[in-house]
Amino acid sequence: MQPTRRTFLTAASGVTLGTRLAAASTQGANDRIRIGVIGTGGRARGLMSRLKELRGVEMTTICDVYETSLERATEHAPAATRVKDYRRILDDPSIDAVLIGAPDHWHRTMTIDAVKAGKDVYVEKPISRTIEEGEAMMQAVQASKQVVQTGTQQRSWDHFKLGKELIDSGRLGQTTFVHTYWYQQPGAASTAKVDTAHLDWKAWLGPAPDRPFDVERLLQWRHFWDYGGGGFTDLLTHWIDVVHWYLDVEAPRAAIATGANHIRKSWDAPDTSNAWLEFPKDFSTTYVGSFNNRTDDGGLEFRGSEATMKIDRQRLAVYRRDAPNVAGTHAPEPEIYVRSGADGTIAHLQNWVDCMRSRKTPNSDIRTGHIAARTSHLANIALREKRRVTWDGTAAR
Repeated sequence: MQPTRRTFLTAASGVTLGTRLAAASTQGANDRIRIGVIGTGGRARGLMSRLKELRGVEMTTICDVYETSLERATEHAPAATRVKDYRRILDDPSIDAVLIGAPDHWHRTMTIDAVKAGKDVYVEKPISRTIEEGEAMMQAVQASKQVVQTGTQQRSWDHFKLGKELIDSGRLGQTTFVHTYWYQQPGAASTAKVDTAHLDWKAWLGPAPDRPFDVERLLQWRHFWDYGGGGFTDLLTHWIDVVHWYLDVEAPRAAIATGANHIRKSWDAPDTSNAWLEFPKDFSTTYVGSFNNRTDDGGLEFRGSEATMKIDRQRLAVYRRDAPNVAGTHAPEPEIYVRSGADGTIAHLQNWVDCMRSRKTPNSDIRTGHIAARTSHLANIALREKRRVTWDGTAAR
């Protein structure tokens, strides 16, 4: 069943811009937005490959402390100036905005420095490495009035927006349980080759504790507490943002989590983990994840009193509670089924570019990014402290 095409509206608020884009917003979409890219690893290069397809955008400067990564990034911005110190981008008055693809432990410093320099920002998720970092970032961004988009791209993806509409319509009845999951298969970083002669390891560490070079920490940094938050902040953050959005909540009342390193013994964070989150409005959410193989990838299931909705990055399906089985199978027949051929990342970057011109609030603003990461941080606190953690609106207890 293909639903009627709908127009989706995004909440927006006017802001004042203190850069040359203020004039550009009245001149039309032909005026170019000049962007600097900070951190040119795999995810950042993926964003660059999409950003270069958008009209009116030019990536003028790229920055990384690893020259090999910089070289790879020139595929997407061949004319860009290369620098090693991100502050050179912030000091350039001709650059309007920055895309931050550096590891999580740099997000706070780079984002705050960028908005203080009058730059708009796209910062990947999770926006922070701790709850406190996210609060500081939110305060700085709100004080600056810069346009900051955070990397939970589901909010710009049409079939995810349709899912929100279906939830709001009451189609599912009362939702009491949301199951989320994500399975991945990371590469073996310990056998990867890194040209250390072209890497400034001390600069890469930055605000993190000083350590001898370690190839796994460089390439699998998400799974070490000094730089990231494991599967919870890397993957749960995406899905919990959808839960917050669909069910109009901002934080769980309580979190319980467990995990173990069955395969990746060298990681700080577990390669297999699960979390249980109790929310206001009488529903609970679970997350299950492992880094072993990626069969089934990731997705969400919203279980309501009248129907169940299953959604991931490829499809949306709604099943009535009394749905008949597909002929010859034990699988229920969907009442609604939508397959997505779109790329939510492109739509999310386009939303950022549009909001830089209009000065409206982007789909995943800094507050949205903060509260999504905060729930993942609460799960990590429960995991690391091996206890039930409660959230009273101001602190974890």
